[in-house]
Amino acid sequence: MKTCNYKDAEFESLANRLIHRADVDLESRDETVREILRNVREKGDDALVEYTNRFDQTAFGVDDLLVGRDEIEAAYKSVPQNEIEALQLAAGNIKKFHQRQVQESWEYSEGGVTLGQMVRPLAVAGIYVPGGKASYPSSVLMNAIPARVAGVERIVMCSPAPGGEMSPHVLVAADLAGLDMIFKVGGAQAVGAMAYGTGTVPRVDKIVGPGNIYVALAKRLVFGVVDIDMIAGPSEILIVADSSARADFVAADILSQAEHDEQAVTVLVTPDEELAEAVALELEAQKKKLKRQSIMETSLADHCYLLVVAGLEEAVDLANRIAPEHLELAVAEPEQWVKKIRNAGAVFLGHFTPEAVGDYLAGPNHVLPTSGTARFSSPLGVYDFIKRTSLISYSPEALENVASACRTLAEMESLDAHANAVKIRVSVENTG
Repeated sequence: MKTCNYKDAEFESLANRLIHRADVDLESRDETVREILRNVREKGDDALVEYTNRFDQTAFGVDDLLVGRDEIEAAYKSVPQNEIEALQLAAGNIKKFHQRQVQESWEYSEGGVTLGQMVRPLAVAGIYVPGGKASYPSSVLMNAIPARVAGVERIVMCSPAPGGEMSPHVLVAADLAGLDMIFKVGGAQAVGAMAYGTGTVPRVDKIVGPGNIYVALAKRLVFGVVDIDMIAGPSEILIVADSSARADFVAADILSQAEHDEQAVTVLVTPDEELAEAVALELEAQKKKLKRQSIMETSLADHCYLLVVAGLEEAVDLANRIAPEHLELAVAEPEQWVKKIRNAGAVFLGHFTPEAVGDYLAGPNHVLPTSGTARFSSPLGVYDFIKRTSLISYSPEALENVASACRTLAEMESLDAHANAVKIRVSVENTG
């Protein structure tokens, strides 16, 4: 980990490295992913089966890609009841939160003009759920439930099944979230299948969900053919803490992010130098008791920063400049300091709100902008699965009232056909 005081000469360069951390190297895999997408587009299911068998060590035929009801029932039998109940609790909280995001169509009329906005759900949504280093049933719930609340007609999920077996927890979560089709397909080939459609996998309107660098690049390359949620970078947390914070709590939350993967970014910003030192000791002690120690050690060595600043004002200012995915305010008066936060995917207030509750069951979505994109992006939500259509209606009298101005604007841009489309509808006397 890197510990630095604001008085040190290298502090600003270290801070700038964090602020400008969005440097994921996608181009090195560009041609590989382009070839996979091209083959899936041209060869459909044949390419999908070939890549699935090659990358996931399976022996699937086309008919094996779609998960059957019998597999879902078997998953329920293999998952302990307390785990099913935990997933049900999470699903209920996520649904309750996202129901508040539902938008309605609206319109208003004035002087013979009716204007409005028509809100409609997407027809088909595609969800990608990783299945490599761990099982992620929480990702299923977070991606699928907002789509279901939005009223999406058909929700399709793709997730890898290494060795031919998909995680039973993922299957149970998918059933609880009401998915319509589940496919044992991962990687760039899954993105291509959902973007272009194959004989087996339907074409979707939007692809959401995290994945490895190949999935991220594939999503970027198919954007425009379909919509996507975001290009997700490594998971990240920034903790602003004062002297009221407990070092063991702070260290535990840093490790909860560091265990995601070796590239996870973890940052403590505090005016309390003693706290930073205590957190460093806690990190060393706690990681030895945890299962994913190797991953955490790499993450901490390469991407963990313990930064000591002059005061909480400076800490919050730096947090806004970094724009983290997860921001914890481990301070005495978090409700006051949150008013100063401009850029963060999600904010966790106080000493007893660990980021982990947001990952699993608080209700707000855990699909969040990373790599500083919280400056202009928002968490995944119901609004990602709807589209808005403008409504415009003019009476003959209303058109006459604006015809002259409309023609003037069209002629200003040398678009006389536009002007004529108005002129042909009104008399010369009325348009002047």
